[in-house]
Amino acid sequence: MVDTKQTKTIGEHHVAAELARRGWAPALTRDGLERTDILAVLAEGAQRRLVEIQVKTARGARMDSISWPLGSKSQEPSLHDREYFVMVTVPHDLRERPRNFVVPRIHVAAAAWIEHMNWLTHPDAPPGKRNAPVERSRVLLRTFAAYEDRWDLLETDQSRCPVLLPANYRDLAITQRVGLPPDHEWNAGLPESWVGTEHGS
Repeated sequence: MVDTKQTKTIGEHHVAAELARRGWAPALTRDGLERTDILAVLAEGAQRRLVEIQVKTARGARMDSISWPLGSKSQEPSLHDREYFVMVTVPHDLRERPRNFVVPRIHVAAAAWIEHMNWLTHPDAPPGKRNAPVERSRVLLRTFAAYEDRWDLLETDQSRCPVLLPANYRDLAITQRVGLPPDHEWNAGLPESWVGTEHGS
């Protein structure tokens, strides 16, 4: 049986090490700061950039079946423009390296809502068979595929980051059937920087 606490520890220390490799000075918060597992500072000359990072770690033998639970707290609006998630996959095979997906919080909140609501209300869903609330949302690895190793996004305020979610999620976000979380920042207008990637519905 997988120790979930150990999995969380693996992910947080892995992300801290990857940040340090890239010139960031990371500090684990030890559960002392809500929504933030790591505070990281990047010093560039006289400029210092501080970001808050929440780490979500999943283990699995098959990468195509991995997903991360992203409940109501993950779908809350950002408190400021420098909040990010790093989604980590830890393979069972110790010869394989963990994978990292660096995603702005705004994008995570949208993805968690869109993926769940599309599943819940999909026209092909058997009547009465899907009733899990959005608080139980899980997002598949493929949804965040284009964010893999995008550590560079940490250097850009999330409101200016390109949106790399699947292209069809933009279409779903403007439908009445799926939409966005009620208080999501994009309800005022979807970003023009939605690059999009291919993804099945």
